[in-house]
Amino acid sequence: MSDLPVLNPYGLAPNMSKEEIYTLPLRHFTGRIILIDTFEAFHEAFQELNNLTLLGFDTETKPSFKKGTRNQVSLIQLANDELAVLIRINRIGIPEGLIEILSSSLKTKVGVAIKDDLSGLNKLKPFKPDGFVELQNYVKEFGILANGLREMTAILLGFRISKSQQVTNWDADELTESQLIYAATDAWVGYQIYSRLIALKTL
Repeated sequence: MSDLPVLNPYGLAPNMSKEEIYTLPLRHFTGRIILIDTFEAFHEAFQELNNLTLLGFDTETKPSFKKGTRNQVSLIQLANDELAVLIRINRIGIPEGLIEILSSSLKTKVGVAIKDDLSGLNKLKPFKPDGFVELQNYVKEFGILANGLREMTAILLGFRISKSQQVTNWDADELTESQLIYAATDAWVGYQIYSRLIALKTL
């Protein structure tokens, strides 16, 4: 009997092992990154961001190594194929313009484990999120059982992403270039995965 994974009608494997993922090329976001840590910077970027109707979404939180405690969300990332906007909400809070984007049914925001992200944001500023697509649920329509962003990326995009910066200090005075690329990449691959799935549906 073959050990190869059973492919669904879309030609996609339902899951992928860590060993298989490590054989894939490593890629990251290479577009324009805008880091926002002042209200002025947000207002400058808002119009460009507000014109986009499909965005990958993610957040970053400073890790807590104390059992039962969780820090507040530090960063919100919104990205498409060319632009990643990283908003340091630990510095500026959640501006009203950002609330408009997160609450708009006309703007599709795509990510993984979104419920946890939105729960953390609602503790900072209550709002009613709309227009979100949870990839953990959406990929099931395509016969994919994977829950993690890294595994979904490998199956659907054919490359791997680094998670080396995940547990770094997102409240640091200055974020490193590696942190910025990591944060932008997580939101970007959400956008890429959703775009790939939409394309498969139209075939």
